[in-house]
Amino acid sequence: MARKSTTALGKLSGTQSIERSLSLLREIAAHNRGGSRLLDLASRTGLQRPTVHRMLKCLAAENMVQQDPDSHRYFLGSMLFELGLTAALRFNLREICHPALARVAEATGDTVFLTQRSGLDAVCLDRHEGAFPIKTFTLEIGMRRPLGVGIGTLAILAELQEEEIRHIIASNAPRLSEHGLTPNSLLSQIKKAQKLGYAVRETPTLAGVRSIGQALHNRSGVPFAALSVSAISSRMTEKRVAELAILLKNEARLIERQLAAGSNSR
Repeated sequence: MARKSTTALGKLSGTQSIERSLSLLREIAAHNRGGSRLLDLASRTGLQRPTVHRMLKCLAAENMVQQDPDSHRYFLGSMLFELGLTAALRFNLREICHPALARVAEATGDTVFLTQRSGLDAVCLDRHEGAFPIKTFTLEIGMRRPLGVGIGTLAILAELQEEEIRHIIASNAPRLSEHGLTPNSLLSQIKKAQKLGYAVRETPTLAGVRSIGQALHNRSGVPFAALSVSAISSRMTEKRVAELAILLKNEARLIERQLAAGSNSR
């Protein structure tokens, strides 16, 4: 049997290292608020502890991650923040959607979120608080969670093709339990969202909070982001949920037209 050339093996090894590093950074990002232990990172990535330790040392040397000297937990580093500021100039979804979030927050008095898909996960890009005194901060800007965990990402997931939905659920299955979900319960919620045309549910990990989400689509009709509203459950009657669904759908269609117009002008 022919053996791979040294050059080919070198490329394979280099690519694998990059993929592992990116996987590690995504895991750190997903738990950046409280930080991650070396043991946790090894467990979640499926990599050996010595391998993770070597990768973290390299990433820390480049300021991509930092380790808290007291807790020894790892967090994202300053270099990622700096790179993100530069990249933001080309990815202006937050800027386009912010007026819509402000309008919804003013109309409802509740907290409104913008979430964007990122592979098997989704990231909160923006948040706008309404005037109602009881706030429901279910998401922080920059927070990353598996698709289907947040209400906005449930709305995105529900509008994907069936094969892709099942692939995502299977891939994220080991991570769902920490968010109060199982593959079967998530699939059931997806079917409900498909029937309604929007996603709505009680927040699994936050008692007394109910949320509604509406997907945003790109020019090809593929769902890639979502608007959502969260409020205390007593404010989210069925009548009000129906009204919010119309409001979010109208704002989503407006944003989609703006995105399409922006693409056509380039």
